[in-house]
Amino acid sequence: MSLGEHLEELRVRLFYALGGLLVTTIVGFYFGKNLIELFKKPYIIAMEMSDKTPDLVVLAVTGGFTTYLKVSLVAGLVLGSPWVLYHLWMFIAAGLYHKERRAVMMAVPFSVLLFITGSLFFMFVVSIPVLRFFIGINEWLELEQAVTFQSHISMMISMILVFGIAFQLPLVLFILAKIGLVPLRTLRKYRKHAIIGSLIASALLTPPDPFSQLSLAIPLYMLYELGIVLVRIFVGTGHRDETEKDAPTE
Repeated sequence: MSLGEHLEELRVRLFYALGGLLVTTIVGFYFGKNLIELFKKPYIIAMEMSDKTPDLVVLAVTGGFTTYLKVSLVAGLVLGSPWVLYHLWMFIAAGLYHKERRAVMMAVPFSVLLFITGSLFFMFVVSIPVLRFFIGINEWLELEQAVTFQSHISMMISMILVFGIAFQLPLVLFILAKIGLVPLRTLRKYRKHAIIGSLIASALLTPPDPFSQLSLAIPLYMLYELGIVLVRIFVGTGHRDETEKDAPTE
């Protein structure tokens, strides 16, 4: 393809990507209230478990609108990201081999599945115990709780994104091994380092309480092991190539 044809291909792919993103954003606006109700649910359950009234307050008359706007936009971006990545990939794929194109086409839906799994794991496993922990700390300190609607929704969105992105670890390891940067033996060798890295990452990415940090650190290490399994099955050990490379020639 000539430079002009590449630019035209880029223009078409951007047009389709932005068009799809517009559609998913509209869908996000349509279901925005349902998403907000879903995000409020863990707080309501945690407060009822503590015999507290689950009130969420706004400090400004525009608080509800701006939060609804934020939730809808984030939902549209997340929902439309596979479509955008697909067209970005179709533009890049013109310069790759058929085997490489097939590998990436398999990776995109797997990435979406991992993101959804991480998001649901936080929503239905982690969120309520974490909220109960902080509510309990406030009770222990004899503080009157007045949680704002904006802060709670922002926390939920942030943690959903954190868990969704963190769950991409097996795919990252697979890609690194596939392109030859990190062989299988290296992944196996640094298992202990992966445990420490998981603890450090969870401490940086989650609220400062032991439960939420462990709730991310443990899955992260399990995902590291899953990455090793994927590399072992789909990439191989790499020993054969190195043996052939290092073998003396006659």
